[in-house]
Amino acid sequence: MRRRDFIKGICASAASPLTVRAQQLAIPVIGYLSAVSAESSARLLAVFRESLAEAGYVEGGSVAIDYRFAEGQYDRLPMMAEQLVRRRVAAVVAGSCPSALAAKGATASIPIVFAANEDPVKADLVASLARPGGNATGVYFFASELGAKQLGLLRELVPLAARIGLLINPNSEGAEAVARKVEIAASRDPGRD
Repeated sequence: MRRRDFIKGICASAASPLTVRAQQLAIPVIGYLSAVSAESSARLLAVFRESLAEAGYVEGGSVAIDYRFAEGQYDRLPMMAEQLVRRRVAAVVAGSCPSALAAKGATASIPIVFAANEDPVKADLVASLARPGGNATGVYFFASELGAKQLGLLRELVPLAARIGLLINPNSEGAEAVARKVEIAASRDPGRD
């Protein structure tokens, strides 16, 4: 009897780590791809983590996040996207249209969620806003269209303004498009700058 109990104990202790390892599921990994630095993305990242937590996903607990920041070097984005694909992330979160395009170039199967200031249809990121198709979807901020609308609203609020200035970050994605649309809107009303 003692010998049988001893053998059972040895078998049970040897098998239990295998059983435990087999029952543990790997936590999903989300790839986060950004064209800018971590410091520039701090507020957005805080909201991202908070939103994940509200949905029941806690970084380091129920989900892991693999961050890639190009630090303004857009030519690094394709390589970083390929690294995330090789890591077999469950999804890629892209902080801009260039990041999303790099991710789209690296995979046709991993879901890509983006936030873009550029028109994702014109950028060939999605087929249409209503039906994006493929593996990419996200939010488009219409910033270039809003600049012209804001100018029109400002003209209605301050009709006697002789001069209106536009403050814009020239390094911001889509800044040129916003400036161009506002200039076109301003040129429609001769006599105003």
